[in-house]
Amino acid sequence: MMTLDYCLDRLQMIREHLRPWGINDELVLSAMYKVPRHKFMPPKVSEHAYHDHASQIEEGQTISQPFIVAATIQLSGAKPGQRVLDIGTGSGYQAAVLAAMGVEVYSVEINELLARTASECLSRLGYSVEIRVGDGYFGWPEKAPFDAIVVAAAPVEIPPALKEQLALGGKLVIPVGPQDSMQNLFVLTKTAGGFEQHYLDSVAFVPMTGEAERKRTAEEEAKTPQILLARR
Repeated sequence: MMTLDYCLDRLQMIREHLRPWGINDELVLSAMYKVPRHKFMPPKVSEHAYHDHASQIEEGQTISQPFIVAATIQLSGAKPGQRVLDIGTGSGYQAAVLAAMGVEVYSVEINELLARTASECLSRLGYSVEIRVGDGYFGWPEKAPFDAIVVAAAPVEIPPALKEQLALGGKLVIPVGPQDSMQNLFVLTKTAGGFEQHYLDSVAFVPMTGEAERKRTAEEEAKTPQILLARR
């Protein structure tokens, strides 16, 4: 039987789905325990909030599985007092976990309804997150540089603006790949000489829309053979 505030379920999530799979940053684990994931989900699916899978939210989007959120934040190296850009606010859950860690969070969401819903939820729960409606492909230049950037939607290429907006030593964690298949989770670290790049196991994220979608469409059209009919 689940408790009213799901405390036991959050503890089980950490013991079964996070620690055994390499989440060992105690700051991340503490924040994952504190943040009530079920309050960022529609009531009809909230009873499964602490199972390790993604779930549907509004506007055809998803809230990422707990392990992916924890892994993304751990890979970013985010620490209290740092400035972090969260691309793809969605439900607001990942932004809440960052805020619970004492991070200064800026979040960009292209869907106005999702941005408004997430902002209201975060405010109601007491998490300080600044949200703007915009295209995450271009980041948030006015608030740069960032100590870390975490992205929750997949473009087919790494957006140049996000690399530019990293502080020296900052990390960008982003899924990259085609829309209808698995993507790779890339980790870029900005150094004095450029960028160090690593990628991890395959992941599955919703596609990045806006400019990323336009680029994806243009690339697909360029690959499509053009059939020219000669005039008689």
